[in-house]
Amino acid sequence: MVLLYYIATFVIGADNTKYIMKKKTVILALVGIMLLGAGVLYHSRATARRYLSAIVHKIESRFTTTTTMRSANSRCAKMFNDTNPLHLKAGKELGIEKPLDNREEAKKVERELVKIKSNKHYKIDHLTHSIPYLTRGAAELLDLIGEKFNEELKSQGIASHRIIVTSVLRTMEDIELLQESGNVNASQNSAHCYATTFDITYARYEKRGASGKSADAETLTERLAEVLEELMKQDKCYVKYEIRQRCFHITSRI
Repeated sequence: MVLLYYIATFVIGADNTKYIMKKKTVILALVGIMLLGAGVLYHSRATARRYLSAIVHKIESRFTTTTTMRSANSRCAKMFNDTNPLHLKAGKELGIEKPLDNREEAKKVERELVKIKSNKHYKIDHLTHSIPYLTRGAAELLDLIGEKFNEELKSQGIASHRIIVTSVLRTMEDIELLQESGNVNASQNSAHCYATTFDITYARYEKRGASGKSADAETLTERLAEVLEELMKQDKCYVKYEIRQRCFHITSRI
């Protein structure tokens, strides 16, 4: 630890080093490793200084974002707290007849559902434990969320972004695999099993437009939250803000 302190002081200066020393040991160790790598690769103190200063800036930004996100988490958790029984009731009323055992069984109900694909308003993430199918009403809701989200961004002069869908229809087999991976929210009694429910991450967005202001994830999430709140008031959906999974868990009511 002491050695890392002196190495970091030599390259990036005492002020930046003191900042880092206040943070977790893991981060300091990583900075030390990066520093040693910089010295070997560049053989230049000036270059290494610039390299490490950029790292310090990244670390500082990360901690600032984390603090701000805690506040955002608190607000959204209070605003979007529809319980699982509500999501499940809507799923059973509006979704497929019963949960599917596996992907092979899912093929039997494909005609009843809409296969969702990435478009200008949303992106379908790489799905490992779900398949991209929704009821017609849920698919329409997803389109509406993406469309209204970008309308909201445009009204604020912010560049166009796509929301990212991270989970859709789950089979029983998918849920078992999720449970084995340690996902505590993976329940066999889930609205995800009825094709009425999808998750949208609030941790990342994909910028699409070249024009307009840049915005961080927190700002974009605030805009998305406004859209979801409006749709909830119109009885179009139930929403649960998932802190651990970093997503909006949304069930269609249309």
